Amino acid sequence: MIRLDASSPDFPAAFTALVDARREADEDVSRDVAAILRAVRDRGDAAVRDYTLGFDRHDLDAGGWDVPAADRRAALDGLAPDLRAALEMAAERIRAYHAEQRPADRDTTDAAGVRLGARWNAVEAAGLYVPGGRAAYPSSVLMNAIPARVAGVGRLAMVTPTPDGIVNPLVLAAAEIAGVDEVWRIGGAQAIAALAYGTKRIAPVDVVVGPGNAWVAEAKRQLYGVVGIDMVAGPSEIVVVADRANDPAWIAADLLSQAEHDPTSQSILLTDDAAFADAVAAEVAAQIGRLRTGAVARAAWEANGAIILVPTLEAALPLVDRLAPEHLELAVADPDALFARVRHAGSIFLGRHTPEAVGDYIAGPNHVLPTGRRARFASGLSVLDFMKRTSFIACSPASLALIGPAAIALAEAEGLPAHAASIAVRL
Repeated sequence: MIRLDASSPDFPAAFTALVDARREADEDVSRDVAAILRAVRDRGDAAVRDYTLGFDRHDLDAGGWDVPAADRRAALDGLAPDLRAALEMAAERIRAYHAEQRPADRDTTDAAGVRLGARWNAVEAAGLYVPGGRAAYPSSVLMNAIPARVAGVGRLAMVTPTPDGIVNPLVLAAAEIAGVDEVWRIGGAQAIAALAYGTKRIAPVDVVVGPGNAWVAEAKRQLYGVVGIDMVAGPSEIVVVADRANDPAWIAADLLSQAEHDPTSQSILLTDDAAFADAVAAEVAAQIGRLRTGAVARAAWEANGAIILVPTLEAALPLVDRLAPEHLELAVADPDALFARVRHAGSIFLGRHTPEAVGDYIAGPNHVLPTGRRARFASGLSVLDFMKRTSFIACSPASLALIGPAAIALAEAEGLPAHAASIAVRL
């Protein structure tokens, strides 16, 4: 774990190294992913079957390619009542939040008499990737599928790896709650390729969303243009800005909530009190020993964790913007004062009683967020990721006569006489 002091002469260089550190997988996966994509494009189902057998030890032909709707319903009906109620509450809150994101069509006539506007439509089909490796994530099912349904997507095809043929019932139950149409028992780059190109069994989709490992992220990057994607997501991260009035145990728990995801996750505390920093570090060490995920959390904390001492909490804000974190907690008495000055963060959690984990499950905003400093230019998953805008224009003879000569002048200046003629002939 790195300890930095903003007043130290070597802080600028040390902090720059922290910002620029790459936490994505070390191995160069692009060539391997490209080979998988080509194989699925050329061989279709046969390639998907071979890769699934090799990577997940699951024979699709023998054990089944998809999960029937009856099995998904049975998984939901078999949940403990309190767990089912929790999933349904989360789904309703996510649905309500995302319903407010639906954009309105526009149709106006300007001063020149030209009718202008835009119409929004959902894509026809969306592919949802749900990880199935280190843990099962029913919350990811809800966060990916519900915005698509709110947008009006007609077909939702979910892919999720099932190592050794084991299907997690929580994931299936969440798919049933969210209204997923198809659940395919495939994962990895081969699943992304199947969704993008289509196979005899799996019809292609228009957009692929959802988090995954380095192979999944690279497959989405390479296939962008064949399909739309939400983002290329990397390891999870959290930055906490906290003062000494916090309980160190609370802040330590918040830092570990991201560290337990993966050894490449990153947790950073920014504070203006050295004694509080020491107390949080001690709490992290104590809590790691009590976690079932302690080995993963310890690896992440030791490799990527950081505690940074700043002279004032306001002085932390430029550092936050340079980090552009996926998650930002402002655990202070007046979070709005700091919130107003933050420019770059995927999602922000305001106050001492708003742990990041509440956003992962139940608050409503999406937990699929930009990582790796991409919050500088990207946003979290939303209804808009499943929609596209079509503009429209309508000119009358009078309005074309008013604006057409200027268009003709510009076309001729660009050396495009046919453009100019197509307007001039109408005048």
